[in-house]
Amino acid sequence: MPGRQLINQHIFRKEMETTKHTPTALPEGIKALLHRGVVIPAHPLVLQPGKKSIDEEAQKALTRYYVNSGAGGVAVGVHTTQFEIRDKTFSLFEPVLKTVAEAIDELALPAPFIKIAGICGDTRQAVSEAETALKYGYHMGLLSMGGLSGYSEEQLLDRVRAVAAVIPVFGFYLQPAVGGRILSYDFWRQFAEIPGVLAIKIAAFNRYHTIDVVKAVCHSSRRDEIALYTGNDDNIIPDLLTPYRFTIDGAVVEKVFVGGLLGHWAFCTEHAVQVLKEVKQCVDSGYKGVENLLAKGIEVTDTNAAVFDVANNFHGCIAGIHEMLRREGLMTNTACLLEKEVLSPGQLKKIDDICTRYFPLLMS
Repeated sequence: MPGRQLINQHIFRKEMETTKHTPTALPEGIKALLHRGVVIPAHPLVLQPGKKSIDEEAQKALTRYYVNSGAGGVAVGVHTTQFEIRDKTFSLFEPVLKTVAEAIDELALPAPFIKIAGICGDTRQAVSEAETALKYGYHMGLLSMGGLSGYSEEQLLDRVRAVAAVIPVFGFYLQPAVGGRILSYDFWRQFAEIPGVLAIKIAAFNRYHTIDVVKAVCHSSRRDEIALYTGNDDNIIPDLLTPYRFTIDGAVVEKVFVGGLLGHWAFCTEHAVQVLKEVKQCVDSGYKGVENLLAKGIEVTDTNAAVFDVANNFHGCIAGIHEMLRREGLMTNTACLLEKEVLSPGQLKKIDDICTRYFPLLMS
């Protein structure tokens, strides 16, 4: 009865994962994958044509695209999914988490796949969203510090502790241009000591602030428990190639970005998976051929400038991602929840230009 045996093994594995998933720990397979480093796309929202409701079949198809492309997880309910899903006008936070989780569960994947839920709002809302994420089997909460200008850094840390008591925390340094705030080195130093903080996405789009976070983690007693992921869409390949070294108490301590959690990886995801593979091979070889990867990094950043609409302070960022997915046949339109979230004047031409140079199959 080999079929029955495989089913029993699958059930046993799922039971083991469930029993080991606590606010400060992950299932061993998920933990190993997180620290090994994978591609984690920030999952966009797919709307029904002309409506402000989820196109569930298309949303699930997009999730399957990420799985089939070789991603190691997805992040849902984040900036790329549109923070407005939480507004009472739309009330889509729970439906989109549920839809994506169902798509993953329906695949009955034989290997671990990380499910991350974006978490926002004041402490009460953040804890509630963490509980919703657990309800649908999400492993971690990507905790945004944005939109809380009235909170002191100490109050933000108390909020982190409250969320970490519910679900393992994936820290998130979001750049100010899209709703984040600048946080001090001392904040990140205390942040890294919180049990339950198991990873940090750095999307500061700023080298000084990026170093602050990595340095803080290196000084932490928990540095080996925290995986670093780049969210710096403007500096993806250099981030992945760079060893961050600091002398602490007379010893050299090193951390690296093991993978990325990126809106930029929400499109052309197979390309992203290949890039990460090439980076790891380059590092393992003693940086043989690194100049070719650095040159590719310029191409990636050039692409990002067009898709994320850097010229207009990221106004057309989400619509730009949608346009790339439309060209891949994964979305039928570029509509967002807010009418103002559209491609900027001239942005489409820039996307045409980068597709001509780097993704000719996406020309339309």
